[in-house]
Amino acid sequence: MYIPTSFMVVTPHPDDAELGCGGTMSKWISEGASSVLLVCTNGDKGSAEPDMTSQKLSGIRAVEQEMASKALGLQKVVFFDYPDGELEDSKEFRERIVKNIRRYRPEVVLCTDPIRQSFYIHRDHRIAGQVVLDAIYPYARDRLYYPHHEKEGISTHKVKDVLFWGSENPNETVNITEHIDTKIEALKQHSSQLSDIETVGSRLKDSAIRAATNEDYQYAEAFRRITFRQ
Repeated sequence: MYIPTSFMVVTPHPDDAELGCGGTMSKWISEGASSVLLVCTNGDKGSAEPDMTSQKLSGIRAVEQEMASKALGLQKVVFFDYPDGELEDSKEFRERIVKNIRRYRPEVVLCTDPIRQSFYIHRDHRIAGQVVLDAIYPYARDRLYYPHHEKEGISTHKVKDVLFWGSENPNETVNITEHIDTKIEALKQHSSQLSDIETVGSRLKDSAIRAATNEDYQYAEAFRRITFRQ
């Protein structure tokens, strides 16, 4: 996988991106790529604590995301603040993704794979992945979609590749051997979501070893890559 000059990550919830592509983000940032993270929901439902409220949890998770993003060196974080579990394949959500793609002009976009058959994934993951794919092609590319963007000085943009993490059929791996510790540190910032923070490192390393099977390096992240005609 080449090193892009710029990339955008679209995460359904705080912590999904660090888990799915934290090592890749760290690697590309270290190589000089510009970066932006779109956080779709505020994660305000992810707690079993009896005294937790959605309002309190969303505040906690926003702080955790900022700390994780700082650990990775991300240049820009954009919070959409949809409630957890309430992403919809809507015109409004799609336009927000399109507008940010056009504004930040990433060469590569990373998101959750919306297509899974053998294992159930969160509804927000499926919807985010599908909306991102539609936003890239054809909406962000074609000027007659959302023509008011031009009046705001935001022109169309063609994304080169999308990388879906969590895929059952990955066709691309990224060597994250030198960045596995940064990935672990970033994920640890999401402490409200970790039942056993002491085992996070070993579990992430085990997963990264499996992703690097048949490769000549130790740790990897695996993706389903789609390349768009330019």
